[in-house]
Amino acid sequence: MAAHQLTLSVPATPAAVTMVRHRAVAEIQGWETELSDEVVHTAELVISELVTNAVRYAGTSRVSVEVGLVEAVLRIEVRDASPVLPQPGLPDGHSENGRGLFLVAALADRYAAEPTPTGKRCWAEIALAVRPATETHLSLPLQRSQS
Repeated sequence: MAAHQLTLSVPATPAAVTMVRHRAVAEIQGWETELSDEVVHTAELVISELVTNAVRYAGTSRVSVEVGLVEAVLRIEVRDASPVLPQPGLPDGHSENGRGLFLVAALADRYAAEPTPTGKRCWAEIALAVRPATETHLSLPLQRSQS
């Protein structure tokens, strides 16, 4: 697969979450790749959760989003100016928040949050199923056991 990249910088507002999610999904679907609907929907959820967290904690700064497809990995990276790293916690049954990182952990193959000189970077990677360019099938005769 060829490398594909989307980079966005948006104000840290709740409206940015929807805009980034829609823009990223449209971009991913236009990359002329054979990404399954499942991968696109997974990316949509991961993008939404990571951007929501960034908007919630970034204050009045901007949020930077990068989505890249390299080889067989779709990588989503969100940066904001807050130095506070997200801490996954177990929300109680009545809590309306706190499930985002659990969703990211469940959906992504790898994820992390790391400090940067200007804040933090939260990223997730979704491994893609790789299909061989040409499929070769070996046909072997079946052997029956003699009992």
